[in-house]
Amino acid sequence: MVRNSLNIVSVAAFTIMIGGCATNASESNTQLVGTDSVSMVELQAAQRRVTELEAELSARDKMMKQIEQQKTADASSDTPTSLLPPNAKVGECYARVMIPATYRTVTDQIVKSEAGERYEIIPARYETVEERVLVNEASTRLEVIPAQYETVEERVLVKEASTKIVEIPAEYEFVTEQVLDKAAHTTWKKGPAASQTANVLSEMTTDTGEIMCLVEVPATYKTVTKRVLRRPASTEVVQIPAEYKTVSKRVVKKPATTQEVTVPAQYETIKVTKLVEPATKQRIEIPVEYGVVSRTEKVADASVEWRQVVCEVNLTRPKVVELQRALADKGYYKTRVDGIIGPATLSAASRYAADNNMPSGSNYIPVEVVESLDLDI
Repeated sequence: MVRNSLNIVSVAAFTIMIGGCATNASESNTQLVGTDSVSMVELQAAQRRVTELEAELSARDKMMKQIEQQKTADASSDTPTSLLPPNAKVGECYARVMIPATYRTVTDQIVKSEAGERYEIIPARYETVEERVLVNEASTRLEVIPAQYETVEERVLVKEASTKIVEIPAEYEFVTEQVLDKAAHTTWKKGPAASQTANVLSEMTTDTGEIMCLVEVPATYKTVTKRVLRRPASTEVVQIPAEYKTVSKRVVKKPATTQEVTVPAQYETIKVTKLVEPATKQRIEIPVEYGVVSRTEKVADASVEWRQVVCEVNLTRPKVVELQRALADKGYYKTRVDGIIGPATLSAASRYAADNNMPSGSNYIPVEVVESLDLDI
């Protein structure tokens, strides 16, 4: 029984230490809402909060000393002290749990800035419009009308007419004529007189009988061909006519001219920014601005109470299996059912108790959890 009491006191001390750390972290998180700078009201609220925290820490230190004294007394004596659970029954186990102080958040309204006035410059208002503006004025310019050409055929003189002296050679011809070869003559010819003609003068020269006749021999002619001049050589003036050639050439049909052309004025549409409403000054009343300061106010002091828990001697392996299965049916125990009280079982029981508004602890199982699960442990 003494050993169980020591275990319970140790568990309570561990629970108090954990609860104290968590409480300090939450209590020290004082928030100022809707303020830009620290005012006197905020400073006073912070000072009050510091005083409360110091008082709470002092109370906890005192309680921890009492727990240490209880542990020392229990270790040296078998007789329970006054710090043990009241009205305890045989077979019941309890855990000493420190209930942290409870707080509430209170908001105070403070004046953040006094009423005043300010001047606001309302800027000038402009709008963009389209305008047609003159870019180039009307003017005149001279425009050249190019000449017009056509292709014509023309007979052009290549070589002028001229004269030349041509030599006409002499003309010859061949003529055939009878020319005297031998003129007619007389000759003495020997022969009988009977053979001579009557015109032959016979003369007996001797008695030998020879007759010498003076014979007239007629003239003989022969035919000759000779080249005779028909027309003597001469000269002649010959006219050489002019030479012409037909050529194609490009001639001006209409000469180039100029004319005056009127160039119209050029306009463009541009976007122009025009002042619609000039800038003005407006007086604005600034109302009082209030801010809200949040502060934590203690509702109840920290306290210590005894909670009935499931005794370790009752957590036999079959009973732990029943507990694990019951928590698994509720969706809290999600590991293997092994009948051993470990971190997984304690965590599942604690989460189940917290979700169902029951007392909960990280290292014990409250009786309320077992009763809620209809278990006989």
